[in-house]
Amino acid sequence: MNESSLSSAPDTGPDFAGFIARLAGTVPAHCILTKVEDTRPYECDGLSLYRALPPVVILPENEEQVVAVLQGCKAFNIPIVARGAGTGLSGGAMPHTQGILLGLAKLNRIKKIDLATATAIVEPGVRNLAISEAASAYGLYYAPDPSSQIACSIGGNIAENSGGVHCLKYGLTVHNVLRIRVVTIDGDIIELGSHAPDSPGADLLAAFIGSEGMLGIVTEVTVKLIPSPSCARVIMASFDSVEAASLAVTNIIAGGIIPAGLEMMDKRAVHMVEPFVNAGYDLDAAAILLCESDGTEEEVDDEVARMEAVFQHAGATKLQVSRSEDERLLFWAGRKNAFPAAGRVSPDYYCMDGTIPRRHLGRVLGAIEQMEDEFGLRCANVFHAGDGNLHPLILFDSNKVNEVECAEKFGAAILELCVQVGGTITGEHGVGIEKINQMCVQFTREELDFFYALKSAFDPYGLLNPEKLIPTLARCAEYGKMHVHGGEIRFPDLPRF
Repeated sequence: MNESSLSSAPDTGPDFAGFIARLAGTVPAHCILTKVEDTRPYECDGLSLYRALPPVVILPENEEQVVAVLQGCKAFNIPIVARGAGTGLSGGAMPHTQGILLGLAKLNRIKKIDLATATAIVEPGVRNLAISEAASAYGLYYAPDPSSQIACSIGGNIAENSGGVHCLKYGLTVHNVLRIRVVTIDGDIIELGSHAPDSPGADLLAAFIGSEGMLGIVTEVTVKLIPSPSCARVIMASFDSVEAASLAVTNIIAGGIIPAGLEMMDKRAVHMVEPFVNAGYDLDAAAILLCESDGTEEEVDDEVARMEAVFQHAGATKLQVSRSEDERLLFWAGRKNAFPAAGRVSPDYYCMDGTIPRRHLGRVLGAIEQMEDEFGLRCANVFHAGDGNLHPLILFDSNKVNEVECAEKFGAAILELCVQVGGTITGEHGVGIEKINQMCVQFTREELDFFYALKSAFDPYGLLNPEKLIPTLARCAEYGKMHVHGGEIRFPDLPRF
């Protein structure tokens, strides 16, 4: 089955009046927004390059109302896009101009923290950080910590399979969610996963996490909680070249050390964030690594000593170890505030998200530096070095002619280079509309058809977040015209390794 089997919204336009009338008595009037001044705030997510005004925004307050909305969308053949906190960076929550925008922010209850099983049961609108704040009284926390954790919601984390600076040791969202409760496009309620470590049958939970709202709407989540470490310290290591820092990353992992976090920032990123947080970053370094160890005091002492030895052998020019919890948090503050800090040095920025094998870190960062000259834009690199998840920040000014187009082309070139060296076009931000062309580069037609078959099994009507994530045959054919040579898609003229 391929995309031709998925229906689309009618050309005559949806009957929104009839749809809203159907919801009367189930969804309160104050939860339905139709005035432009009320719907405008929902026109984009964190990727503001792409915008669309939703005709109707619905903000349900409970699961029953979510069911009613989905049943109504099916009955009236109206597309529906789910939205959490709107911090996504791939346009995954951009509205459909002929559809409903379903905001889940009001489903924000922490239902239960179960100490016996070290789990929390929460609604999708609960903020990521709020879970750890609620669990901290019991000596527990939720490990995945995206930079936007103060605002992003757990439902959005599931949609994009979010990670964070501690994902190297503790995993992404998919590794920390045990069970979800989902409403299908038919209005049925299903549960995927279980409270046990495993569940019978096919692992549909893993298929759902990262599906970007294209398979169903999450209304309840059970997450794993882990004990808060008794001790944690961060090493901040400076290097006089990106290549030396990249070698240090490879050597840390090769040495059998799995840090709680291992992040890199290049010189431009360091100079961008240091005035913003005053963390004491080395402004003379070409790159710095932040490497965290956690556990008991003895475990941390031993691991820090081993990591320092690796860094020194790799040519570190300066090493600093956090001396207190406040200093540890300060070291991380710059890394976690890199995106807002970009606003101090550039009117606009475009945050990319690709993943590469760690052995190619130095070469790929060198290629990105060459691309700065090619596209005439600056790029600051700050990323999860331990698992090769890049987050280049392309700096541009949308008021200048052609800079938006150049930023988009720059980003596409980075993603396709990631594929070229054996990586992927996304690590945690998702595909949305931002990377949909690069899906044509990453996957074969047969693989894309398989993705359509999975979507069709959950959503045979094609109403859930349509025109995202999976490109059509026509889109790939059009995009391929720019890259095809000898019957195969050819990458842009970038350095080959």
